[in-house]
Formats: sequence, structure tokens, C-alpha cells
Amino acid sequence: MIGGDHAPHFKIIEYHSPKADMPEYIIGIDTGGTCTDAILLNTADKCIKASTKVPTIHHRLADSICNALTTLLDQSGVSKNEITKLTLSTTLATNAVIENKGARVAAFIIGYVKHFRLPITATVFVKGGHNISGDEEEALDIDYIVDTIQGLRNDVDAYAVCSAMSIINPSHELVTEKAISMLDPKPVFCSHTVSQHTGMQERAGTAALHAKLMPLMQDFISGVQDALHKTGLHCPVTIITGNGMQVTMEDTVEQAGLTIASGPACTAGFGAAQDDDFALVVDVGGTTTDIAMIENGKIVMSSTGCQIGRWQTHVEAVDMFTGGIGGDSHLVLDSDGKISLGPARVIPLSVATDFPGSSTWLGAGLKSKCISLLPEFNHLKEDDPILYALGAGPSTADSIRKRTGFSGVPLDKRLEQLSRSQVILETGFTPTDALHVLGEIEIGNKEKAEEGATVLGKLLNMDSIHFCKTVISMTEERIENLLIDYIIQHYWGKSLTSFISTRNDHPVLGVTFSMKIPFIGIGAAAPYFLPRVAKRLGTSVRFPKNYEVGNGVGAALLGNTESSL
Repeated sequence: MIGGDHAPHFKIIEYHSPKADMPEYIIGIDTGGTCTDAILLNTADKCIKASTKVPTIHHRLADSICNALTTLLDQSGVSKNEITKLTLSTTLATNAVIENKGARVAAFIIGYVKHFRLPITATVFVKGGHNISGDEEEALDIDYIVDTIQGLRNDVDAYAVCSAMSIINPSHELVTEKAISMLDPKPVFCSHTVSQHTGMQERAGTAALHAKLMPLMQDFISGVQDALHKTGLHCPVTIITGNGMQVTMEDTVEQAGLTIASGPACTAGFGAAQDDDFALVVDVGGTTTDIAMIENGKIVMSSTGCQIGRWQTHVEAVDMFTGGIGGDSHLVLDSDGKISLGPARVIPLSVATDFPGSSTWLGAGLKSKCISLLPEFNHLKEDDPILYALGAGPSTADSIRKRTGFSGVPLDKRLEQLSRSQVILETGFTPTDALHVLGEIEIGNKEKAEEGATVLGKLLNMDSIHFCKTVISMTEERIENLLIDYIIQHYWGKSLTSFISTRNDHPVLGVTFSMKIPFIGIGAAAPYFLPRVAKRLGTSVRFPKNYEVGNGVGAALLGNTESSL
């Protein structure tokens, strides 16, 4: 287990009631990619006084949090003076990594090391580094660093620096950090400040993760502060980190990477409160599915550091697994009629507003989603041909290509940048829409979902019902594969993702799996997918009280303790 003298240090927040005879309440909020969940917990008897689920408005996070806080106070009748603490968790960081969003990062890897790739904008290997005694192994190639920065500065938002044995002698990292700051005044994260473990790739990944998530956490914290101001709530505020501990709002931005498993930690915290000896806790959200394990009634911690998608880091966290599949995963048909789901999230057709009917634009490839420019960014369109094209109204990537001449990688990169900067909204067909068509949910406009299902089904020679059943089956299979791969990684330390995902297509070998422990389901979407997944795996699933806002409950429970999980 990661720990000891080199474990990350966390600031534990203590709070005291202003009046001994006044009831004390904690608010737990989880901001997810699709919804923000909030609950009001009585700290004495652990009873939930009120709960709510509101849409997450990514470009106005303050509104989402403010709406949740206002609803809780109105529902409960609790005085603001009785709120002794606000504890927050968020899956925004996890989602950003899965969807390849967040800041554009360049990492300088210094010293002799086998080359590796990180899922960032640029990974640059440089001569230099130290040996295990702290002696210089090779002189730092500062000229190469300077030349490289000049070519990168317009394409990145932040930098990470990792030098061989910087945990013993960080001088080459410090020199590189200084050189970057003189040429490009953007954030720089050095690996010796965020990890004291060996393993160059993991240390570099940890530093790059902090850099990637810093602007996202800045927006999140700003949204929290604005919401507190609007609601007039005055109480200590902490953020749950990936290992279930707490940091202050002020420390969160500089330690953004620690929030990478904040949501899953609260998922695990909710599961542990259900008194099961052994169980898999499965949170099916709009953007991702998160998995954690309970063994002997306790949450399992990662022994090597958190892994999210392709990122292996030294960030201490619960033993968890996250995959880019959820209710709002974007469905895309390619030119050959092959369906792919996620990891990107879009607004489902059934709940999208201010978009034209999908029969006028929906199709395969570049016609798979409709893009709209947010009104508050209209002033930017004069200087950008793509924004100018969007200024004429919602458009597909295909129509933007025809209007501007941009295509291929340049168009993809620009649209990705606009999405990352939250300048645009995107809608397309999702599993949520399929559930509407099949009559399983009624949270949006069924007619819009049916329109999209009819268009896409026709391209595959299917009626809308058959098409939607196929989409739901694919979603369940993706969740099933995540669960199987998590168990294999947990017990054998190996990922068999490619094999598991294609096992049903092999012409000779047939493989089936079964689970010997039950599932605990969390998240509003979970009941629509997990029962059939559990049945296929020969196990059961249950949905405890308040499962719909389970991560909010987990945040409040973890906020009501002064120790880690």
C-alpha cells in the first residue's frame, strides 16, 4: 500500500458547532458529468434530512451547485446556521481524463529511460538526470529544452517535468521549471513535488495529471465559491480526495490530481456503509461507470496508485476502475455501419433544447452530433471561421467542413478545444435516448429520441425498437466487460481489455464468466443496466436507499470523519 513517510500529506479539517445545543448538519455534494447530487445529513444520527439531483451545467457550475444547495435548504427547513460543513466530491476530473479533456500538457522527461507515451499533447525526452546517489548522470540539455518550448508554447496550457532520481536530487527539474517560466508563463508541475516513489512513467504521469486537471479544478472551486456567495452559506468546505481524505478548497487547485478518484472514493464510501462483507460497488453515471470493491466489510485501497483509463499514477486512491460508458455516452456510426459508444459524452437528444430536429442533420460519421455555440461566446466568432460558422446556428462537423474548408485533424482538434473550453454544446444519440424509445424512462422528450432512433436504425436496416435494444445490449456488454476486467486486474494484476471486449466474436474459442459476489448499484441510471448485467454474470444486484444520490451520501459520510478510509 502507498503510505509511510512518502505518502501525500493531507490537511484534515476539524469543525466545531457554534452552539452545543444546536443540531449539526453536513451537506454532501457530488458534481458529476451529467448530474449534481446533494444530500443533507444529520451528523448525530446519520439520517438524511433532504436530497436532490439537478443537472450539471458545465459552463455555469455555480448554478448547478447553487440550485442543489437552495433545494436542500428549502426541502429541509434547516437554518443556514445549522450547517457546520460542506463536503464535495466530483467526477469531473475522472471524466476529463476518460474523455481526454482538461488542459493540453507537455511533459519533459529528463534522463536515460526507456521511452514511453503519455496521453497528453507532447512527451519530450531530454538528456540529463541523476543516479541513485544523487550525482549527475549526464548534463542537462538546456538548449534542447529552450528550443522545444519555443515550438510548444502555442499548443499547450501547462507543463510537467520529471527527471531521473529527482526524488533524491531535483535540481534538473528545478532548472527546467525556471527555464519554462522565463519563456512561457504557464503552470509547471515537477514530479518531485507530487510523488516520492520510483518509476519514471508513473511519476511523470502523476505530474502531468496535476497539470492537466488544474484549470478544471480552478473552474470547479470558482463555481463553489460563487454558489456559497449566492446562497449566503458560511461554513467550512472540504473536497474529498481519491483515498477518502479531505483537503481545503484553497489547496485543491495545486493538488488537482488528488481529486482524480474523488467520485469513486465516495462511491466506495456509500458501498461500505451498506454492511456487506463482500461486494462490488458499481456507479453507472451519465459519462462513466465506476467500480470499487468491498472486502471483509472494508473498502479496498490500491497498492500501486490510481489508474484511470490509460493513466497509471502514484496518486493514492481506493482500488477502483473507471470506464467511459454511461447513460449519455455518444453513439457514432462509421461509414461501414459499425456502432461505437463513448467515451465522449453528449447531451441526449431527448433532453437537448434549442437544437433542430435530428431528422435534418443526424447521420453517420461527421453527422453524428449537432454542435451549438453558447450565446455568451458570440463575440468571439468574428476572429474564428469555425465559430463564425456556428454563429449561423447549430451545425454538424460535416456542415462546418463544407462552410469553412477545415477538415480532418485540424477540424477535430479545434472542435475538441472548443468542447474542452466549454464554448459549445453537443447533442447526439445516447443510451438514455434508447431507454426513452423503449419506454423505460420518461425524463425527457420521447419523440425526439424516437426521431433519432428512426434515422440511425434506417442506416442499419433496423426499425427503431430493434436499434434501441441493440444500443442497450451494447451498453450492458461494455459495463459487463469493465467488471470482468476489474476483477482480473485486482487479483492477477493484468488487464485483458482487448481479449474480453472481443471474446464473443472469436470464431473458435467461447468464454463466459461468472461473479461470486453481489453488486451494489449506485446512480440513477444503474437500475436500467445492472440487473441484466448481474443476471448474465450469475450474481445479484441491489439498490440501497438513496442509491440515486449515492455519491452525495458518500461525500457527507466521509466528511463526517477525521480519518481516511
